[in-house]
Amino acid sequence: MFSLNAYSFLRILRTTLCVLVISVCSAICAIGQQADNNSVLGPNRDDSEQPRSVKDFLAKQRAEKAKKEHEELLQRGDELLQLTGQLETAYEQNKNLTAADLNKLVTVEKLAEKIRKSMGGDDDDDDRPENAVKKEPVEDVADAVVNLKEMAVKLVDELKRTSRFGISAVAIQTSNSVLKLVRFLRLKR
Repeated sequence: MFSLNAYSFLRILRTTLCVLVISVCSAICAIGQQADNNSVLGPNRDDSEQPRSVKDFLAKQRAEKAKKEHEELLQRGDELLQLTGQLETAYEQNKNLTAADLNKLVTVEKLAEKIRKSMGGDDDDDDRPENAVKKEPVEDVADAVVNLKEMAVKLVDELKRTSRFGISAVAIQTSNSVLKLVRFLRLKR
């Protein structure tokens, strides 16, 4: 039937060992390459291992995003200032707030909330005097409309003074004052 001599047996054994050694070496190299790829591209990547161009690209993207967000913040402030000016003019003419004016108040409120949020602020339920921008209480709609315009001017001025790298506590407090005035006006209509 089938007989193997010693020479044939040694050739088969040598070929099998060579194939086995090559397979093991290939597997080790593949695992090493996969570990290298995971360290650069995977979730545990370290910025120091990234090529310089990637770091520069990411820094540039972050700077462009911050610049865009700051420009949007300034645009919101300008829109808020324009709307409060329109509200003041409309109130001086009509001595009352119309339905269109109330819609503008809603828009002013949304803009002020977005500004406050982008500056890192939140609701200011603290009514201590050192936290209030305007210390005397507003009692009538005419004063509230005038104060709303003044607070909007102050808010926009403060936004223009800040850079995209900073946060202004005064801007946050002023936006809270704008929101309080808007809510007062919406209730008093």
